[in-house]
Amino acid sequence: MRLTPTERDRLLIFGAAELARARRARGLALNVPEATALIADTVCEAARDGVRLADAIARARSVLGPADVLPGVADIVTEVHVEAVFDDGSRLAVVTDPIGGGLGAQAPGALLPGPDLPAPGPALRLTVTNTATVPISVTSHFHFFEANPRLDFARADAYGTRLAVPAGSSVRFGPGESAEVGLVPIGGDRIAIGFAGLVDGPLDAPGAKAEALRRARACGYLGAGERDGSGAGEERR
Repeated sequence: MRLTPTERDRLLIFGAAELARARRARGLALNVPEATALIADTVCEAARDGVRLADAIARARSVLGPADVLPGVADIVTEVHVEAVFDDGSRLAVVTDPIGGGLGAQAPGALLPGPDLPAPGPALRLTVTNTATVPISVTSHFHFFEANPRLDFARADAYGTRLAVPAGSSVRFGPGESAEVGLVPIGGDRIAIGFAGLVDGPLDAPGAKAEALRRARACGYLGAGERDGSGAGEERR
């Protein structure tokens, strides 16, 4: 039987996950490789069942708790990355806090007090409608302003932002579906290279936003038309 490297990796994950399930059934606490394999396999099987990415990640988070693993494992396995084949193609799933609970304040390095910072949240919320006949997915660090032209939303408001989701994850918009998303400003040097080619340079350079909107209108991007003064971001046709 000839297998691709991806198929071999999938069988390796499955084999390790089966071993983890067998040991768990015998009442044994799982170690780091066993816990990681079981979480990754849960994502892959959820994708095979036709589950959406967000639901597959949620399912993976619920498969293990601190009592199911050896001491310290919950504080080592803080994030699991696995590529799985979903109905709309291969996607990278990033399962953050996959074992939940952990040692919290008792973990090594967590004993020093720190600032009481508020939880990060989106700086902007926009309603997005997929006018295409196929699903459209947008990944975490894609410049949302340049997302698929068949997505209808206030492009000008989304300039210089990305989705407020964990790195490596994405948001899927079904055909004809409308959903509200949270957006946060792109950080770092704020340079957008590539994507759809609407910026290809510093986001905050003089005239960059106006030029990007001009290019978007010329290419038929929905939501990039002249705005009415209500802030609704509707196109004028």
